[in-house]
Amino acid sequence: MSLRTAHFQLHTAALLVGVSALFGESLKVSASMIVLGRSAFALLALSLFCLCLGKRPWRGVTSATAAKLLATGLVLGAHWLLFFMAVQTGGVAVATLGFASFPAFTALIERLVFGQHLGRSDRWILVLVSIGLVLITPSFDLRDGATVGLLYGVLSGAIYAAIAVANKHAASSVDGLASCWWQCLAISLALLLWCLPEVPTITNHDWWQLAALGVLCTALAYSLFIASLRHVRTHTAAVVITMEPIYAIAGAWLLFGAVPTAGMLLGGALILGAVAWAGLQGGH
Repeated sequence: MSLRTAHFQLHTAALLVGVSALFGESLKVSASMIVLGRSAFALLALSLFCLCLGKRPWRGVTSATAAKLLATGLVLGAHWLLFFMAVQTGGVAVATLGFASFPAFTALIERLVFGQHLGRSDRWILVLVSIGLVLITPSFDLRDGATVGLLYGVLSGAIYAAIAVANKHAASSVDGLASCWWQCLAISLALLLWCLPEVPTITNHDWWQLAALGVLCTALAYSLFIASLRHVRTHTAAVVITMEPIYAIAGAWLLFGAVPTAGMLLGGALILGAVAWAGLQGGH
């Protein structure tokens, strides 16, 4: 694979992940049903991918490793649930920019849990993300749905940061695709009974959207991301992934007429700039 192809795969993955927020806006089902549909269709697609590659996600996995992967999946499911609650409550821009604050939480978690020293760049990233969040906050009133949506988005970012830190500090012999398979399995099993009463009310249109969300925006996006990492440096990938909120906000603008405010644009620029800076710092 050429470097150009790897970069194309990486940008495609970022675009597909960004599009997932648009499905959250378009779907007329609960956030928990969105997460179940996403994980279940992704599980089916990943199973086919693994079958074509001659892989068996469960092969060579000990019971202890399987338990860890399933537990990580449940935490990932909580992140997805909060993210789609943020989209449905506050809108695409607020949700994606709130989630984009996760590098600040990553630095804080590593400082609090592992005692790592916060460098000057880490402190500046925290400051920029904090200012950006203040600027994009619609109002400081919890009765405002957009403000609640932002809080959901920020909390989803904090949970995602915890997952990222755990993956960074916990060595695993399971590859990325197999890990994603186990995580989607855990989410599907956890939500199946809870969402079962809602299944008969889902329209065919929503089923197609859930399938696209699971197959394209999850299984395919993650597979492209994993494949690109074999040829692209990790910190370069981290910078490219910052494009996700930009794709999501642009798509919401075009499809739903959701024009971002000046405060959102300025605050978003600060947050995404801090995220890109964090990615670049990771390369040193």
